[in-house]
Amino acid sequence: MAEQKRPDVKAIFALSILHFTADFYISFISPLYPVFVDKLSLSLAEIGFIAGTMRIMAFVVQPGVGYFADRYRTRAFIIGGPLLTIIFISLAGRAGSFYELLLCVVVGAIGSSLFHPSTAGMIANYAGRHFGFCIAIFNMGGTLAFGVGPLFITSLVNSYGLDVIIWTAVPGVIVMALLFRITPRPQGEGLRGQGFSAAIRAAFGKAWKQVLLIWSVMVLRTFVTQSFLTFAPIHYARHGYSLVSIGMVISLFTVAGAISGLIAGRLSDRIGYKPIFYCTFTLVAPALCLMLLLPGKWVYLTSAAAGFLIFATLPLGLVMAQKLAPEGKSMVSSLMLGLGQGVGGMMTPFVGMAAEFFSIATVLLALATLPVISLALVRLFPEERLRR
Repeated sequence: MAEQKRPDVKAIFALSILHFTADFYISFISPLYPVFVDKLSLSLAEIGFIAGTMRIMAFVVQPGVGYFADRYRTRAFIIGGPLLTIIFISLAGRAGSFYELLLCVVVGAIGSSLFHPSTAGMIANYAGRHFGFCIAIFNMGGTLAFGVGPLFITSLVNSYGLDVIIWTAVPGVIVMALLFRITPRPQGEGLRGQGFSAAIRAAFGKAWKQVLLIWSVMVLRTFVTQSFLTFAPIHYARHGYSLVSIGMVISLFTVAGAISGLIAGRLSDRIGYKPIFYCTFTLVAPALCLMLLLPGKWVYLTSAAAGFLIFATLPLGLVMAQKLAPEGKSMVSSLMLGLGQGVGGMMTPFVGMAAEFFSIATVLLALATLPVISLALVRLFPEERLRR
């Protein structure tokens, strides 16, 4: 394909809306953890297990999906995946036990994992020379969904109860039918004749060490983010915040992240990547601590500040990895997003178990220091190569 200078606005818009729709439904789970705890008498360890299993599914599913997405031109992943998410997350409100809830969440998470590698890998084909900005727009679709979704679902459940969630599937299915008509078909990236291990070698080549370095930093960032999204709602519920207030906190946390990701994507095209990591990772530790410690309405301001900082670098990790290993964009996307989310999620159950012995606030305050510690790895990023 000849290099295009201008982005394909229609394609970027369709992929971003697809991202928003799927993530809108998967965002229902975290803010409703306090309701599920009361309804099903769940422990913190069980909540951590559910949250961790969601992320582990990304670890299991996404690398394989990335491999097949690079080989075959099909919409099965990018349309079928979100449909699974819409249907099974909508069924979660009817769950009558821990295992029924786990089943709904796991299948919904698998659906989310199916479409992420394909769509993220497609952005580069339509971004022109504005790759960083376009990947940030695509990322904003998902992050904005995680901002709007919690406030929407907590308001709905607060008014009508958990059973109403099943009816939210109707508009989602309609939107997916419309997106099927306008979403472009994946193009494939030349890995058709290769096996899985050969495809990985072709995708990463000599850049595997640099990609592994970036991936390690993004895993630590994801671990902190998912731990706060999982256990902060329960922490606030125990301190007397209403379900709608908790939904507002989570929404502010993620909407601010959608904005910062867009800004960071734009800035990265101009000033590079390491300065953004240095600034946001240094400031996010105190912001996360204040989010937990300041009382009353301060929680809204501090959650927005913390989300703005912790999510800013989310699109940058994917951009850097795809620049270093451009031969298999879907494969790279799956390993950066899927494997990164999976490994980060695998540690979430241990956070729940630790919170049983200490407290949620104590454990989360300790985790808030991880971004600062990871700056030692950021220092090793191949900035000059990425800028070229």
